[in-house]
Amino acid sequence: MFFSSLLGGGQGDLVSADSGFWRGLLGGGRNSAGAKVTPETALGVPILQNCITLYAETLGQLPLELYKRGANGQRETATSHPAYDVLRYQPNGFQTPYERMEGLQLAAGLRGNGFNLVERRGDGNITALWPLHNDKVQVLKGPDLLPYYRVGTSEPLPARRIHHVRWHSLNYYTGLSPIELHAETVGMAQTIQRYTGKSFSDGVSVAGVIERPREAAPIKDQGTIDRIVSQWGEKFSGMENARKVALLQEGMTFKPVTMSHADAEIVALLKLTGTDVARIYKVPLPMVNDLEKANYNSIEQLLIQFVVFGLLPWAKRHEQAMMRDFLLPQDRRDYFIEFNLSGLLRGDQKSRYEAYAIGRQWGWLSVNDIRRLENMPPVSGGEIYLQPLNMVDATSKGMADLTNPNVRAQLELQQAEIARILQQ
Repeated sequence: MFFSSLLGGGQGDLVSADSGFWRGLLGGGRNSAGAKVTPETALGVPILQNCITLYAETLGQLPLELYKRGANGQRETATSHPAYDVLRYQPNGFQTPYERMEGLQLAAGLRGNGFNLVERRGDGNITALWPLHNDKVQVLKGPDLLPYYRVGTSEPLPARRIHHVRWHSLNYYTGLSPIELHAETVGMAQTIQRYTGKSFSDGVSVAGVIERPREAAPIKDQGTIDRIVSQWGEKFSGMENARKVALLQEGMTFKPVTMSHADAEIVALLKLTGTDVARIYKVPLPMVNDLEKANYNSIEQLLIQFVVFGLLPWAKRHEQAMMRDFLLPQDRRDYFIEFNLSGLLRGDQKSRYEAYAIGRQWGWLSVNDIRRLENMPPVSGGEIYLQPLNMVDATSKGMADLTNPNVRAQLELQQAEIARILQQ
């Protein structure tokens, strides 16, 4: 009890990020330009929507497996575990596994927290995962220092009933909302979008002007002026009239109107705010379709950078939250849940095949190992590992025993493998 009081564990203390203290600390979702920033309005910023959905869609399509630790460190797919079908096939009555993961990551990426209601059977294993809207969930800190969750107006539910994925946290119970934390940047992007929209809606923009010399007699008839401008537009505007030659009389000249300094600054500000949003989510700019400084040689490295520094932390948050919430305490030593990120980290086909050849020749990859990495079915006899004949145990003397049938068979396999690679 003393330990609980020392750490502030009261009776149902509200620690939700929507409470007054945290909202005041983050600025209430407004920026200095006065724009109201919410997760819904923030999705209207194209580059932010691209960053959010990039993580959600990538995690949604990654293979998610429940494994059992076998002998000698081997992993086996735990198809017999009750949670396997929930994670792989049917999380609830209406969602697919892709939709559940995509929605959970979308909420966590926008609001810093994602929630699922956990349905369990009598022995404690999960049977369904139901999505919960963030606005309906309040996080409470109980006297035992564990989180409790009030969904709507119901009684608080223990942590075992709620699957909770959180972003960086200041109070350790709820994640910060990236949108509220960076309301200035997001609000600036929204304000610039509204400004440019109003400029096109209410402002005047012309392609150019026709000037007459001062000494020429002024045209006082508005109908004559309108006729000259209309004839000019009909003959020389539009793609079909491009590259036509114009003849101006009475000393007239045509001067095109170029972009003003203010318009150029708006373009620069839009680019700057887009770069800041990409920094918030640790997404390389080419990954959100900004290819200004991208080249073919850097795209692969940028993808690896995105996976390692951007996607992998989110994957670990989900994996460890699932192991905490979906596995019973007695199962956690024998089972684990993991995304398969190897497909995203693979290089081009030539680089992969060269790496496979090295691994095969030096004995740490078998044919079936390589086929599994390429998502191909195993073949008969594909579990044999080769060993170069000049690689012998340091405690032994001399070369390998060529009179041994197993050694000769291994040599024949190695020679056949090298011949096949050379023929490619």
